[in-house]
This record gives sequence, structure tokens and C-alpha cells, in this order.
Amino acid sequence: MFEKFFPDRYVASTYVIDFEKLYKNGIRGLIFDIDNTLVPHGAPADERAIRLFKRLKEIGFSCCLISNNQEKRVRTFNEPIQVDYVYNAHKPSTKNYKKAMEIMGTDVSDTVFIGDQLFTDVWGAKRTGIPSILVRPIHPKEEIQIVLKRYLENIVLHFYKKSLEKEKRLKKAVNYYKMVKVNKNAMCRGKARFKEDYNGFSR
Repeated sequence: MFEKFFPDRYVASTYVIDFEKLYKNGIRGLIFDIDNTLVPHGAPADERAIRLFKRLKEIGFSCCLISNNQEKRVRTFNEPIQVDYVYNAHKPSTKNYKKAMEIMGTDVSDTVFIGDQLFTDVWGAKRTGIPSILVRPIHPKEEIQIVLKRYLENIVLHFYKKSLEKEKRLKKAVNYYKMVKVNKNAMCRGKARFKEDYNGFSR
């Protein structure tokens, strides 16, 4: 029921993501939401955001901002950053996720989306087939319609975290079973070898 809203990863902040590892794993295009993903809602690009995009360009990424905001907000934010952008994106519509990839020259196999909202950012990325990284909102101050969405998001995140715990337990059980099987096989081989040695000695 809630799985369609689950992100591929959930981290504390955009700024803790290991982008070098993403590049090493073949990712070449990064699509970012702006508000509460890179800066607090309505804030201009700060030094941290500017440094981040400078670093991403040096690594070799193509980057594109995709926002439901109007052009003035997105253009103003982008001035010190200078990456591609799509405004008035109507997320979770897939149209402008595809447009962002077209601009960057990437596809779903080498693109990752980073955003802070499940019902717009993550769902739109999943509908498009793009892996997504959900980040915690930078600042609690948000528009009222987003505040209401957060209550529903918390329910989805509860089930998302439970699914991760279940997956972790299953993985642990599988690893334990493999270990037991390996040990059992080793014991059987040991017994067989002992039997051979004993029979040889008896002769």
C-alpha cells in the first residue's frame, strides 16, 4: 500500500550523501529539489549549497534543479550555482523528471533524485523509474499545506522503517543459515576424513 512512496535511501541531509561513491557506482546525473532539501524554505543559495555544487561539478556530475516553484524563485536561487533547472515542475508528474534527464543527457540508469518530500519528490521519481534519496527537511518552518502532508508522511515513514528492520532481520537470518550450512558441511567432511583415516589405520 505505502511501498510506492518508499525512497531507495533515507538520510539526515543532502550534505552527508557520499557523492563520490555515487559517481564511482556509475551515477552521472543528479536532480535536486530546492526548498528544505538544499536550503530552508524560500532561502537563497547559501555558502554550503554553493560549495556543494562546485564540488559536484568537479567530480563530474551533471546537475538539474526541479521545483514546483515559479521561475523567479528558481532562477534567483540558481544564480550563484549555475546549473540547469526546471521550474513549475508539477511534481509528482513524471514529465519534468524526464525533461531534467534530457537536459543532462542521462537516463534512469545513471540518475538519482534528491528531495525532502515523499508525495511529490519521491513519488514522482519512483513513477519515472529514477532511484531516490529522501532527506530530512532542513527547517521546520513550512507552508501550511506542506505541514499537513508531513503528518501523512510520518505514517509512511513508520512503515518504511519497519520494512527496513524486517529486511535487516531477514538478511541476518539468511546469513545465519548460510553459516550453519557451511559449518555443517565442514563437519560432514571432517567426519568423512576421520572415517577414512580410521579405516586406513585399522587395516
